[in-house]
Order: sequence, then structure tokens, then C-alpha cells
Amino acid sequence: MTLSSILFLFLTHFGIGLAFTLLFVSREAGVKFFRFNTGLAALLLAIGFAFRTPTPALVGPVALAVAEVALIIYWATVGRMWVKIRPALLPVACIGGLIALIAQAIAVPQHGSIPPAPTTVLTIASFVTSAMLLGSTCGAMILGHWYLVIPSLDVSHLQAIARLHIGSMVVRLVVVTAAVFLAIATWQPGIGPSFERYVFSVSGIFFWQRVLFGLAPAVLSYMTLETAKIQSTQSATGILYVDLFTVVVGEMLAKYLLLSTGVPL
Repeated sequence: MTLSSILFLFLTHFGIGLAFTLLFVSREAGVKFFRFNTGLAALLLAIGFAFRTPTPALVGPVALAVAEVALIIYWATVGRMWVKIRPALLPVACIGGLIALIAQAIAVPQHGSIPPAPTTVLTIASFVTSAMLLGSTCGAMILGHWYLVIPSLDVSHLQAIARLHIGSMVVRLVVVTAAVFLAIATWQPGIGPSFERYVFSVSGIFFWQRVLFGLAPAVLSYMTLETAKIQSTQSATGILYVDLFTVVVGEMLAKYLLLSTGVPL
């Protein structure tokens, strides 16, 4: 496990998740909103790709490259109606990103107590839900800020992305809970220290920090939706800044725990 591996997973998941989220945002947010976010997603992927360690399998890197190119072309052409292929670029980027997430999950070394097949399935689910959580949180925060750019923007758009954020948070918690349960339930003597023992050891402080920063967004996402319902977009955006911080810390810790314990948290 290296810092480069953690940053590679975190940054690429962040960029892919932001691209996913844009599929759920209304075009009423404006050309500049989509240009800013696709540019940010492309930048995250590019920086993440720089931390990639060479692997024999080419599927993941090629899929990431396809997503990167699609995002750059979308960023350069958004708002220019003469570009006929533009509507297909964002879905292409998302499909490339999804393939990359699956390839990354399959390539992760397996050394935990969970059997190989369930570990792979859980890791894929963990990567997809992590990307969606990161993307929906960042997308919601930027959209909330965008009400300063377009004051007439209907508040229902912020409410919709807040619901998407809550949905991604719920699914993420389900995946993490399943991973912890299986890691404890499937351990057998002779295959190394149990995950339960790790959790209650000194090193388990990272797990409990993951729990803390993993549960906090559940409360904050609900507060964001309720604040958006009373059309207080500035307050909702302020909550989302804190929300994004907790999600970023939680997902960074999740990548560290996956690579150090083999449990896809």
C-alpha cells in the first residue's frame, strides 16, 4: 500500500462521480455550470491518473483515458450547438468511468478474511457508491453556490440533487455495513488476525474515524434537504461545505482501510 495508490483511487473516483452526478442536473443550471464541473472532473481524473502505478491489465487505464477525453471535449464544446456529438459525450465519460471502477476493483489485492468472490463484488459496489457519494456531495455544493450566479434558478433543482445525495449516502452505508459484517462473520482461525480484533486495537482508530466521518454526512445531507425546502439556498450551501469535507475525509480513510485490511469500506 502506498500513498500514490490511495490518491489514485480517491481522485479518479471523485472525478467519475462528479461526471455521474451531472447526468441528474437540469440544463437550467446553465452552460457555465456544466463547463465548470466537467473541467473539474477532467482535472481530478488527470491528477489521479498521474498517481497510477503501472499494471499489466489495460482495461482500466484505457477506460479512464476514454472518460478523460470525453470530458475534455464536452468541456470545450458545451454551449456550442453545432457540435453534434456533444450530447453523447457525458454518457460516454460515465460508461468509461464505470468500466474503470470495475477494473480497479478487480485489480485490488485481496488479503482480508472475506472470500474472494464476495470481496470482489463488495469492492465494485464500494467503488461505485464511493464515486456517487463524492460526486453528489461536490455537485450539490457547487449547485448551491450557483444560486449566486443565477438567482432565478428554481430551488427544486437543489432539492433534487440533495435527494440524490441522500440516496447515495444510504446505499454507501449499506455497502459499508455489509463489508464489516462479512469481514467479522467469515473470519476463520489460521487466516490471520480477525477484523474484529483490528477494530478494537490501537490501529482501529482509523476504522472509528471512518465510521465518524461516514455517518456525519447522513445527518448533514438531511439538513441540506430540509434547508433547501424552505428555499434557504445559502444556508444549504454552507452545510454542504461541511458535508463535502466529512465525505472527503471519510472516503480517503476508506481507501486506506481497503488497501491495508482488504475490507472494502
